[in-house]
Amino acid sequence: MKHFDALIIGSGQGGTPLAKKLAKNGWKTALVEKNKVGGTCVNVGCTPTKTMIASAKTAYIVGGSAKYGILTDGFRVDMNVIHSRKDEVVESFRNGSQSGLEQTENLELIFGLATFTGERKIKVVLNNGGEEEITADKIFIDTGAHPSIPDIEGLNETGYYTSTSLLKLQEVPEHLLIIGGGYVGLEFGQMYRRFGSRVTIIEHNKQLLPNEDDDIAAEVLKFLQEEEIAVTTNAEVLKIKKENGSINAHVTIGGKDKIIQCSHILVSAGRTPNTKDLNLGATGVEVNDQDEVIVNEKLETTAKDIYALGDVKGGPEFTHIAYNDYIIVYNNLLNGKNESTKNRMVPYTMFTDPQLGRVGITEKEAVEKGLHIKVAKLPMTHVARAIETGDTRGVMKAVVDADSGKILGAAVVGPEGGEIMSVLQMAMAGGITYQVIADMVFAHPLYAESLNNLFMTLSK
Repeated sequence: MKHFDALIIGSGQGGTPLAKKLAKNGWKTALVEKNKVGGTCVNVGCTPTKTMIASAKTAYIVGGSAKYGILTDGFRVDMNVIHSRKDEVVESFRNGSQSGLEQTENLELIFGLATFTGERKIKVVLNNGGEEEITADKIFIDTGAHPSIPDIEGLNETGYYTSTSLLKLQEVPEHLLIIGGGYVGLEFGQMYRRFGSRVTIIEHNKQLLPNEDDDIAAEVLKFLQEEEIAVTTNAEVLKIKKENGSINAHVTIGGKDKIIQCSHILVSAGRTPNTKDLNLGATGVEVNDQDEVIVNEKLETTAKDIYALGDVKGGPEFTHIAYNDYIIVYNNLLNGKNESTKNRMVPYTMFTDPQLGRVGITEKEAVEKGLHIKVAKLPMTHVARAIETGDTRGVMKAVVDADSGKILGAAVVGPEGGEIMSVLQMAMAGGITYQVIADMVFAHPLYAESLNNLFMTLSK
């Protein structure tokens, strides 16, 4: 039996940097990974999807080049090249991460499936055969999550894709039906529409992107529909049947039944934490009814000296949140700090084109809380840079405290919306008021310069 000062289960964006930091600080550390180094983000999430989205945007630009005076004789999509480029980028990121782990002193990288067998004790079924038993003074769970599959009659028999398996599809679907209109579903939907698929998106909520303000969701819906993506809200898929060589989805929309015929189905209905194989009961770690590991504000589980990072604990499921989890745990354990997840900013970007970048509170949330606010809005049709580049889709929006002038939240739908949002996030972190930004000198003609005009819409 091997004993370590620290054991990390899962090499995602929280576990990998934590393992390296602990080892570099003299902790005898083990990192167990059941599949490939890098977790969801590198292997089946951010890296491959954003690489393919770049190819889809190129197709969109070429297809619309005539308005810029660039005439073409058409184009074709080569999925083999797209996948080869995607795989090359993924392998580069993954290999770099694995190499960094393997070259770190005091760190042992173990490939296998980890299962708890007792208090801070695990068994690892090794990928290359055999087993190992490991104990550790402190254990960190970073096993991530996997796509959730809803209980729909006929779905398993008919066959479907998830955000993971669709990345391996070498063909362009004739008609892709997407069950779930969240951020992942919308990114995939627009991407495959640009590759040439017909796309239908089914969302069970009455509003697309229900966590956003209705005007922001409307802007996203508008540009999706401009690309002839069919989006149906307040809808539920009742059953799936394969008939006469095609797939028929029986759907109810606002109480009315409809059949949608398609060639492929993407299930994009959220994610479920990877906790089933861990046998957490053996070590006293509790989960909730969504299988999320229960943690406190310092990411401590219900078992002493066991922590959880990233998607396995639920909450905001973003790569940057997993990385921030690592920062919190590391600073508290090694730097004597008292950091927590309480009140941390949760920025995110949906990588449709144009992007949706958001941070902080929405107008809807501010009203529900009874806050004294002002709301600034500026359509991208009023942004010089957007006009010059020929893409005026979207809107900028900010919620500010009417008394202090501080920014409480922002949403930007537009070209480089995530980058613009990040400028406002830094203003929020620094307590910079909207009045200061309204008079600030920005380089011309940047998208960021339009923040002057955004806040000039508010009276000083």
